[in-house]
This record gives sequence, structure tokens and C-alpha cells, in this order.
Amino acid sequence: MSDTSPLCKKSRFIMSVKQLISEKEVLEVVGNLARRIGRDYQGKKPLLIGCLTGSFVFMADLVRRLTIPVECDFMKVSSYEDRMSAGEIKLLLDATLPVKDRHVIVIEDIVDTGQSLTFILERLRSKNPKSLESCVLLYKESPRITIPKNSILYLGSAVPDVFIVGYGIDYAQNHRELPYVGYVERE
Repeated sequence: MSDTSPLCKKSRFIMSVKQLISEKEVLEVVGNLARRIGRDYQGKKPLLIGCLTGSFVFMADLVRRLTIPVECDFMKVSSYEDRMSAGEIKLLLDATLPVKDRHVIVIEDIVDTGQSLTFILERLRSKNPKSLESCVLLYKESPRITIPKNSILYLGSAVPDVFIVGYGIDYAQNHRELPYVGYVERE
């Protein structure tokens, strides 16, 4: 794990980003997920619903690797009251395409506690899709998790309980542009 980003100042701590999963490894995981989805949904046209904002890079790469037709939509929820602690889940943007009687796959960048994904799945389930699954790039091995790993049909990689950034995932709107998955380390 090498330090490949400049140091940034947050509060009174100096932070750096350490690489956890290389760009090549991330793209291999995305390719594997796309192959599985393409195989499982052959002859169907699923609706992919990305969870904004962190999933936009993952979803774009996933869609480009799929070999089946799909439709795309987005939802956005907020679960952070002060950017460091989970609070009440609030719906900021709802899906606009019809869900009823559709095969729906929710695309999520990372499951940190599982509260956001659970909220989105429950909301979509109430709209009577034909099927509803989730595709998650990263699953944080954390005692805060409320959604079991085996309930996620399309799961990329497990990561340790550290603050993850890169590949679309941010820390205070920083580090989304990193082509790899890293973690923030306080020094």
C-alpha cells in the first residue's frame, strides 16, 4: 500500500490516502460483476438504479462492460447529519423510471452500515418490481453493518473498517477522482 496522493488538511489532522485496491483490480472486479449480471439477465432488460453520488463511476464502468441492454436511473439519499455520524435517512432524489413489474438492480458503491441500501431496497420493493437485487462494489467489514453480506447477490470486494475513498467515493467531496480504492489515514 503506497501513499500516492498529496496530503490534505482536515480539521487539525493531516491526512493522506493509501492505496487499498489498485485500478486494475477494481476494473477486474467490475468486469466480473458485469459478466455475472449479463449471464443472469440474458434476454431481459433490467433497470439499474445507481445510488448517488458515490456510485456514479462504478455504475458507468459496469454499464460499459455489460453485454445486455439496460435502462439507468438514480436515487440519492442522505444518512449523514454531520458528515461523520449516521443519522436519519432522507430521500433527496427518487427514481423517475417505472419500477413496477421490472427487473431492478440497485447499484451501490459501498455498504458502510447498510442503512442507505436497506432504505432504498424497501422503497423500491414497495413499488412492486418483478425482481429486486443489489450490486455492491465494496462491503465494509464493520460492526456497524445492518445488512448481511450474503443478502447482496452481486458483491465485489470486502474492505476493512477504514474510511474508504477513490473510484467515485469521497471524503468531504475530495478524492472521488482517484482511479483506485484507497483509505484515509490520519498522521
